[in-house]
Amino acid sequence: MDGHHFLAAPLGEPHRFRLRIDSTLRNNTLRTMNENSSLLGFALLGLLHEQPQSGYDLRKVFAQTAMGSFSDSPGAIYPALGRLESRGMVRGTVEDSTSLRKRRVFKVTAKGAAALRAWLKRPVTRDDVVRRIGELMLRFAFMDEALGAERTTDFLREYAGQLAEYVPSLKEFHRAQAAKMPMSARLAFESGIEEYEVRLKWARSSLAAYEKGKRG
Repeated sequence: MDGHHFLAAPLGEPHRFRLRIDSTLRNNTLRTMNENSSLLGFALLGLLHEQPQSGYDLRKVFAQTAMGSFSDSPGAIYPALGRLESRGMVRGTVEDSTSLRKRRVFKVTAKGAAALRAWLKRPVTRDDVVRRIGELMLRFAFMDEALGAERTTDFLREYAGQLAEYVPSLKEFHRAQAAKMPMSARLAFESGIEEYEVRLKWARSSLAAYEKGKRG
């Protein structure tokens, strides 16, 4: 679901359409979220907020899970940790070890935890839904640990609301323009609509699960 997705041109252009392909996970890795932290940086802060880890431990997470989508290469992890440490967001300490190779473990500082929480608390916008689905799911993955279930529930409600508004606009464009599209373009566009419908279904079912948990 976080791979390529297809977006239409405005309805005000009746004889033209555009397929916009966003590889949200890869491209957002390179986009600077603010002057201090890239998306990779936030991914590292989130993982280290859950528990202290060494650079090697973190590399394994990125290599063996979908987290790898947020890193350009395994070699990007250590430079990113270095940048976070230089900005006072993480602190690395060398653990005592009997092996020849010392193990350096990183922990999130108060400054790093504050930056992580501020990023997680951002409201979900229409632009996020259109262009930054991968980032939204990364934020969601860390919310329970960093902010608690109540804020996670709010996030899901915002996410579902934005999707519920966006999907009809895609369908409206499809009704108006599908007959004028080449078959491959039409099918690709329909694939994008179906992806968003699945996301909306997931958001609503996840929200229901959290609401049920609160009642329990």
